[in-house]
Amino acid sequence: MTRKEEVKAALIDSGVTAVLRDVPEDQMVDVARAVHDGGVCALELTADATRCSEQVAAVDRALDDTDAIVGVGTVMDPAAARNAIEAGAEFILSPHLDKEVVEVCNRAGVLCIPGIMTPTEAADAMAAGADMLKMFPASTLGPGHIGAIQGPLGDVPIMPTGGVDQENVADYFEGGAVAVGVGSALVDYQAIRDGDMDAVRESAAAFVEAVEEARR
Repeated sequence: MTRKEEVKAALIDSGVTAVLRDVPEDQMVDVARAVHDGGVCALELTADATRCSEQVAAVDRALDDTDAIVGVGTVMDPAAARNAIEAGAEFILSPHLDKEVVEVCNRAGVLCIPGIMTPTEAADAMAAGADMLKMFPASTLGPGHIGAIQGPLGDVPIMPTGGVDQENVADYFEGGAVAVGVGSALVDYQAIRDGDMDAVRESAAAFVEAVEEARR
Protein backbone atom coordinates (compact mmCIF):
# COMPACT_ATOMS: atom_id res chain seq x y z
CA MET A 1 0.00 0.00 0.00
CA THR A 2 1.35 3.41 -0.97
CA ARG A 3 1.47 6.27 1.51
CA LYS A 4 -1.37 7.98 -0.37
CA GLU A 5 -3.50 4.86 0.00
CA GLU A 6 -2.66 4.75 3.72
CA VAL A 7 -3.71 8.39 4.15
CA LYS A 8 -6.97 7.79 2.30
CA ALA A 9 -7.73 4.75 4.43
CA ALA A 10 -6.95 6.71 7.61
CA LEU A 11 -9.20 9.62 6.62
CA ILE A 12 -12.08 7.26 5.88
CA ASP A 13 -11.45 5.15 8.97
CA SER A 14 -11.41 8.21 11.26
CA GLY A 15 -14.56 9.59 9.66
CA VAL A 16 -13.88 13.25 10.44
CA THR A 17 -11.33 15.85 9.37
CA ALA A 18 -10.98 18.90 11.61
CA VAL A 19 -10.78 22.16 9.66
CA LEU A 20 -8.46 24.49 11.60
CA ARG A 21 -9.39 27.82 10.01
CA ASP A 22 -8.52 31.22 11.49
CA VAL A 23 -6.59 29.75 14.40
CA PRO A 24 -4.00 32.28 15.66
CA GLU A 25 -0.55 31.36 14.42
CA ASP A 26 0.94 31.24 17.91
CA GLN A 27 -1.76 28.80 19.06
CA MET A 28 -1.90 26.51 16.04
CA VAL A 29 0.36 23.77 17.42
CA ASP A 30 -1.44 23.72 20.78
CA VAL A 31 -4.86 23.64 19.11
CA ALA A 32 -3.81 20.89 16.70
CA ARG A 33 -2.45 18.85 19.58
CA ALA A 34 -5.65 19.34 21.62
CA VAL A 35 -7.90 18.36 18.69
CA HIS A 36 -5.76 15.29 18.07
CA ASP A 37 -5.89 14.40 21.76
CA GLY A 38 -9.67 14.56 21.38
CA GLY A 39 -9.48 11.70 18.89
CA VAL A 40 -9.24 13.44 15.50
CA CYS A 41 -6.30 12.17 13.47
CA ALA A 42 -6.93 14.20 10.28
CA LEU A 43 -6.12 17.90 10.65
CA GLU A 44 -6.72 20.40 7.85
CA LEU A 45 -4.95 23.74 7.96
CA THR A 46 -5.95 26.28 5.32
CA ALA A 47 -3.79 27.71 2.56
CA ASP A 48 -5.07 31.23 3.18
CA ALA A 49 -3.62 31.27 6.71
CA THR A 50 -0.65 33.50 7.50
CA ARG A 51 2.57 31.59 6.78
CA CYS A 52 0.57 28.43 6.12
CA SER A 53 3.61 26.40 5.05
CA GLU A 54 5.44 27.20 8.29
CA GLN A 55 2.38 26.26 10.32
CA VAL A 56 1.98 22.96 8.48
CA ALA A 57 5.61 22.11 9.10
CA ALA A 58 5.33 23.08 12.78
CA VAL A 59 2.22 20.95 13.37
CA ASP A 60 3.77 18.07 11.44
CA ARG A 61 6.87 18.19 13.65
CA ALA A 62 4.89 18.51 16.87
CA LEU A 63 2.72 15.49 16.09
CA ASP A 64 5.36 13.44 14.29
CA ASP A 65 5.25 10.61 16.84
CA THR A 66 1.45 10.23 16.63
CA ASP A 67 -1.05 8.96 14.06
CA ALA A 68 -1.93 12.54 13.07
CA ILE A 69 -2.26 13.29 9.36
CA VAL A 70 -1.78 16.93 8.40
CA GLY A 71 -3.30 18.34 5.24
CA VAL A 72 -4.10 21.69 3.67
CA GLY A 73 -7.44 22.98 2.43
CA THR A 74 -8.62 26.04 0.50
CA VAL A 75 -5.98 25.24 -2.11
CA MET A 76 -6.94 27.37 -5.08
CA ASP A 77 -4.13 26.82 -7.58
CA PRO A 78 -1.16 24.57 -8.43
CA ALA A 79 1.39 26.88 -6.75
CA ALA A 80 -0.48 26.67 -3.44
CA ALA A 81 -0.65 22.89 -3.81
CA ARG A 82 3.10 22.64 -4.39
CA ASN A 83 3.85 24.89 -1.41
CA ALA A 84 1.63 22.82 0.86
CA ILE A 85 3.14 19.54 -0.29
CA GLU A 86 6.68 20.85 0.16
CA ALA A 87 5.73 21.86 3.73
CA GLY A 88 4.64 18.28 4.46
CA ALA A 89 0.91 18.19 3.69
CA GLU A 90 -0.30 14.63 3.12
CA PHE A 91 -3.66 15.56 1.66
CA ILE A 92 -4.92 18.54 -0.33
CA LEU A 93 -8.46 19.86 -0.43
CA SER A 94 -9.95 22.53 -2.68
CA PRO A 95 -13.36 24.21 -2.64
CA HIS A 96 -13.49 23.68 -6.41
CA LEU A 97 -12.07 21.50 -9.16
CA ASP A 98 -8.74 22.63 -10.62
CA LYS A 99 -7.33 19.86 -12.78
CA GLU A 100 -3.82 21.25 -12.48
CA VAL A 101 -4.02 20.94 -8.70
CA VAL A 102 -5.04 17.30 -9.13
CA GLU A 103 -2.10 16.79 -11.48
CA VAL A 104 0.36 18.32 -8.99
CA CYS A 105 -0.94 16.05 -6.23
CA ASN A 106 -0.83 12.92 -8.36
CA ARG A 107 2.70 13.67 -9.48
CA ALA A 108 3.75 14.01 -5.82
CA GLY A 109 1.78 10.97 -4.66
CA VAL A 110 -0.40 13.08 -2.36
CA LEU A 111 -4.11 12.52 -1.72
CA CYS A 112 -6.26 15.03 -3.63
CA ILE A 113 -9.84 15.97 -2.66
CA PRO A 114 -11.30 18.66 -4.95
CA GLY A 115 -14.60 20.37 -4.24
CA ILE A 116 -17.67 19.49 -6.33
CA MET A 117 -21.38 20.30 -6.44
CA THR A 118 -22.74 18.73 -9.61
CA PRO A 119 -22.53 15.26 -11.22
CA THR A 120 -20.58 16.85 -14.08
CA GLU A 121 -17.98 18.26 -11.70
CA ALA A 122 -17.82 14.94 -9.86
CA ALA A 123 -17.28 13.00 -13.09
CA ASP A 124 -14.66 15.49 -14.29
CA ALA A 125 -12.82 15.31 -10.96
CA MET A 126 -12.68 11.51 -10.94
CA ALA A 127 -11.58 11.47 -14.60
CA ALA A 128 -8.79 13.93 -13.72
CA GLY A 129 -7.49 11.55 -11.06
CA ALA A 130 -9.06 12.81 -7.83
CA ASP A 131 -8.91 10.35 -4.93
CA MET A 132 -11.99 11.56 -3.07
CA LEU A 133 -14.58 14.29 -3.59
CA LYS A 134 -15.36 17.17 -1.23
CA MET A 135 -19.08 17.95 -1.51
CA PHE A 136 -19.11 21.67 -0.77
CA PRO A 137 -20.97 23.51 0.60
CA ALA A 138 -22.81 20.65 2.28
CA SER A 139 -25.30 22.97 3.97
CA THR A 140 -26.59 24.13 0.59
CA LEU A 141 -26.79 20.66 -0.93
CA GLY A 142 -27.94 18.46 1.96
CA PRO A 143 -27.35 14.76 2.71
CA GLY A 144 -29.58 13.58 -0.15
CA HIS A 145 -27.21 15.10 -2.69
CA ILE A 146 -24.60 12.41 -1.96
CA GLY A 147 -26.84 9.65 -3.28
CA ALA A 148 -27.89 11.82 -6.21
CA ILE A 149 -24.24 11.98 -7.30
CA GLN A 150 -23.41 8.36 -6.50
CA GLY A 151 -26.49 7.12 -8.36
CA PRO A 152 -25.16 7.70 -11.89
CA LEU A 153 -21.44 7.68 -11.02
CA GLY A 154 -21.20 4.67 -8.73
CA ASP A 155 -19.73 4.38 -5.27
CA VAL A 156 -17.43 7.42 -5.44
CA PRO A 157 -15.98 8.45 -2.04
CA ILE A 158 -17.62 11.72 -0.97
CA MET A 159 -16.73 13.90 2.03
CA PRO A 160 -19.33 16.63 2.72
CA THR A 161 -17.90 19.81 4.24
CA GLY A 162 -19.47 23.10 5.26
CA GLY A 163 -22.41 23.00 7.62
CA VAL A 164 -21.92 19.52 9.09
CA ASP A 165 -22.59 19.44 12.83
CA GLN A 166 -23.49 16.99 15.59
CA GLU A 167 -27.20 17.32 14.80
CA ASN A 168 -26.95 16.32 11.14
CA VAL A 169 -23.77 14.25 10.89
CA ALA A 170 -25.72 10.98 11.08
CA ASP A 171 -27.82 12.08 8.09
CA TYR A 172 -24.69 12.59 5.99
CA PHE A 173 -23.29 9.16 6.82
CA GLU A 174 -26.67 7.57 6.19
CA GLY A 175 -26.71 9.42 2.87
CA GLY A 176 -23.46 7.75 1.81
CA ALA A 177 -20.60 9.94 3.06
CA VAL A 178 -17.32 8.15 3.74
CA ALA A 179 -16.16 10.96 6.06
CA VAL A 180 -17.00 14.56 6.91
CA GLY A 181 -15.03 17.79 7.13
CA VAL A 182 -15.94 19.95 10.13
CA GLY A 183 -14.85 23.37 11.33
CA SER A 184 -16.61 25.41 14.01
CA ALA A 185 -18.93 22.55 15.03
CA LEU A 186 -15.84 20.66 16.21
CA VAL A 187 -13.28 23.38 16.92
CA ASP A 188 -14.23 25.46 19.97
CA TYR A 189 -13.08 28.95 18.99
CA GLN A 190 -14.19 30.57 22.23
CA ALA A 191 -12.04 28.09 24.11
CA ILE A 192 -9.14 28.95 21.81
CA ARG A 193 -9.60 32.65 22.58
CA ASP A 194 -9.64 31.77 26.28
CA GLY A 195 -6.53 29.60 25.92
CA ASP A 196 -8.49 26.63 27.29
CA MET A 197 -7.02 23.66 25.44
CA ASP A 198 -8.87 21.18 27.67
CA ALA A 199 -12.15 22.57 26.33
CA VAL A 200 -10.80 22.38 22.76
CA ARG A 201 -9.96 18.72 23.34
CA GLU A 202 -13.38 18.01 24.88
CA SER A 203 -15.20 19.66 21.98
CA ALA A 204 -13.28 17.52 19.49
CA ALA A 205 -13.93 14.39 21.54
CA ALA A 206 -17.66 15.12 21.60
CA PHE A 207 -17.75 15.34 17.81
CA VAL A 208 -15.73 12.13 17.46
CA GLU A 209 -18.28 10.42 19.69
CA ALA A 210 -21.11 11.75 17.50
CA VAL A 211 -19.38 10.37 14.39
CA GLU A 212 -18.87 6.97 16.02
CA GLU A 213 -22.50 6.90 17.06
CA ALA A 214 -23.63 7.92 13.57
CA ARG A 215 -21.61 5.15 11.96
CA ARG A 216 -22.99 2.53 14.31
